[in-house]
Amino acid sequence: MSTPQATAPPIRVLVVEDDPLAADAHALYVGRVPGFTVAGVVHSRADASQFLKRTAVDLLLLDLYLPDGHGLQLVRSLRSAGHTADVIAVTSARDLAVVREGVSLGVVQYVLKPFTFATLRDRLVRYAEFRAVVGEASGQDEVDRALAALRAPQPAALPKGLSLDTLQAITEALRAAGPEGVSSGTAAATVGISRITARRYLEHLVTGGRAARAPQYGQIGRPELRYRWLSRR
Repeated sequence: MSTPQATAPPIRVLVVEDDPLAADAHALYVGRVPGFTVAGVVHSRADASQFLKRTAVDLLLLDLYLPDGHGLQLVRSLRSAGHTADVIAVTSARDLAVVREGVSLGVVQYVLKPFTFATLRDRLVRYAEFRAVVGEASGQDEVDRALAALRAPQPAALPKGLSLDTLQAITEALRAAGPEGVSSGTAAATVGISRITARRYLEHLVTGGRAARAPQYGQIGRPELRYRWLSRR
């Protein structure tokens, strides 16, 4: 396969995000990645549709929860109109059914909120590598390598002393507790680990934005911390 020359035009990105502060941050991130340029920033599905009637773009950085409709509805209407721009979904949605639907409509990457510049940069660089592959593949291996450019790296390692199996068990216990939440002692008894260990996992989920903690005041003694799973929109 051959690749485009270094003089290839930048990849034009339309940022679609309803939160103005988040939209500005996303645009700033895109502008910091070599080979990409921000074609525009809009805050609704309707504004995105109007923008795309006037301006050609290569990639949508698309929030799925917009004030006037779901982001995938926008993608569906664009495909019906013949637009071929690729889509990177930027969302807090973790419903895998939504992910599958997005893939069928041409969403090439998902970036879960909250995320860092490094995370988005990695996705954009991988997307650029995928776009750069042109020509005819000599065989299955080259096709596989081209598609591999879109795949995200392996998940980051957990903090020292934490295991994925125990994290999943704590997560299940936390989600099963519902809005009442659980204490570290209750979670420990459910999973079969020490209270101190359970608290480390619960705090890890809090740090990652997947859980919240709040003191529960009783009649005597110090307040007890209770942890609650954070459901997403």
